[in-house]
Amino acid sequence: MVFRLPEDEIVFPNPELADEDGLLAIGGDLSAERLILAYQHGIFPWFSDDDPICWYSPHERCVIYPDRIKVSKSMKQILKNGGFKVTANQAFLKVIANCAKTPRKDQPGTWITNEMQEAYINLHQLGWAHSVEVWKDGNLVGGLYGIAINKVFCGESMFSLVSNASKVVLIFLCQQTDFELIDCQLPNDHLLSLGAELIDRETYMKFLNDQ
Repeated sequence: MVFRLPEDEIVFPNPELADEDGLLAIGGDLSAERLILAYQHGIFPWFSDDDPICWYSPHERCVIYPDRIKVSKSMKQILKNGGFKVTANQAFLKVIANCAKTPRKDQPGTWITNEMQEAYINLHQLGWAHSVEVWKDGNLVGGLYGIAINKVFCGESMFSLVSNASKVVLIFLCQQTDFELIDCQLPNDHLLSLGAELIDRETYMKFLNDQ
């Protein structure tokens, strides 16, 4: 059952009521208050320019446990000698702009609309949204951004302009931060190759609520 959110109240229905594909509700806005409440309850927005705001809460989450991330022998060499430099929260605007414009396989456009970018830039300025950047020869070649809720990093999107940059940024997030869980939302082959796995909502919410 898909719910329509009221315009005059910042509330969400029980995430367990989401459809099979995770769609829970439509409507509302992308205010900081609504977005923070959504992430605190395992809900995130995902929609295209021509759609109403859609809110999802998958019954299974694709996650990475930081201590279980798979780092191959060749990747260890790349981390050591590949010439990459990794920073955090140094170029949030550039990261989200690149995530929005980088072509995606089997996706004709982007779901990171101008409205979405403005909303997450606002969350960054408020201290909720964070970025990790990968640099090579002084150029930004990869990165990701997401929301930190307690010990969970809720990843929103990432981009890579050179080989291995996306792996570097995820490995950094797992090895150089204090997060206990990296929420990747939905699985893909790239994430699974790095050790991502599916967990049920109940397990996910325990991590999300653990302070």
